Amino acid sequence: MASFQKYNTKKGQLWLFKIDLGKDPESGGRLTTTRRGFKTKKEAQQAALKLTQEISNGLSLNSNDLTYKEVFDQWFSNHSKTIKASTKKSIESKFNKHILPRFGQLKIREITKPYCQKMINEIAELITSVNDIKIQANQVFKYALKMDIISMNPLEHVSIPRQQKELINNENEVDKRNYWKKDEIKQFLKIAKQELSFRDHTLFHLLIYTGARKGEILALTWDDIDFEAGSIRFTKTLFHNKGNFIFQTSKTKESRRLISLDTKTISLLKKWRIRQIETDLANVNKDDENKMIFTRDDGTPLRLAYPNEKLEIVIKKHNLYRITIHGLRHTHASLLFEAGASIKEVQERLGHSDIQMTMNIYTHVTDTLKEQTAQKFQRYIEL
Repeated sequence: MASFQKYNTKKGQLWLFKIDLGKDPESGGRLTTTRRGFKTKKEAQQAALKLTQEISNGLSLNSNDLTYKEVFDQWFSNHSKTIKASTKKSIESKFNKHILPRFGQLKIREITKPYCQKMINEIAELITSVNDIKIQANQVFKYALKMDIISMNPLEHVSIPRQQKELINNENEVDKRNYWKKDEIKQFLKIAKQELSFRDHTLFHLLIYTGARKGEILALTWDDIDFEAGSIRFTKTLFHNKGNFIFQTSKTKESRRLISLDTKTISLLKKWRIRQIETDLANVNKDDENKMIFTRDDGTPLRLAYPNEKLEIVIKKHNLYRITIHGLRHTHASLLFEAGASIKEVQERLGHSDIQMTMNIYTHVTDTLKEQTAQKFQRYIEL
């Protein structure tokens, strides 16, 4: 049963209510909960009735003072056991940088919808991936709801503000492309062959000719290459965490794939394998099949940032069109489309689990492909 009481504050008189929750099974004493800050007794009575109904529906009040951070710790201690080290590191980074500084010390039951909307608006002004931040923060609220710590998710109906640039119609603005066109890729490969080490030239050639992720390329061992069949197998990825190199299995079954290699790439890999053996004569009699394809001079894996840094150096030195390492993957896809490959073929080669990912690249395909579309129509109609 609830009891109601008037009390004085600097802002005037307000109302509170207390509810008896029964006996504490551990201490044997009585358990009560108090809610304050109601302007009228009627407001207090309505809130008390709602809370009483929630308690009868299973809401737990033993966690009344839990902060968002404490609930996060509960959730993440379980969730982290089900994900890979790279995913764990990524999630921790998002929470530590954007979510916990804004929600961490607040009692999770006292976080309101307006406060959540305000926080999301603030984050949206800082980063473009605000929707991902909302998804991560929402997992903690969902967990709290599931565990009867809260009765309502304040983040559920919060909207993502649109970026200002999305609201401005600028006809002169050209979409920034993150891929190279055919002549640009030829120029880069020519420079790589002339100026980079044979290892780095082979590394970039493989990135461009397979469209694989850099973590997949850096995790390759020689037993992943079938020289007779002319194929390469991607089943793992390299991840660096706290000074340690970790080899993880690919995230999805689609990422674990076997794709064909062209004769030029096979020839290049054969030459690199011979050079690698010649520079490591001490291991010539050892099993070479499990040896990593791309390593430092001491045989340890290359840093994940290494290809990014090398690419940036070449771009800056030769004033090339600026793209990222991931842009080489998009380059491979766009050139496949130009060569006539189907969306399904590109999806399987790149290891996309969702065909929409492939479609997104297709919609940003090069001007050459668009020109070919017009030429195809002309050839067909003039037959």
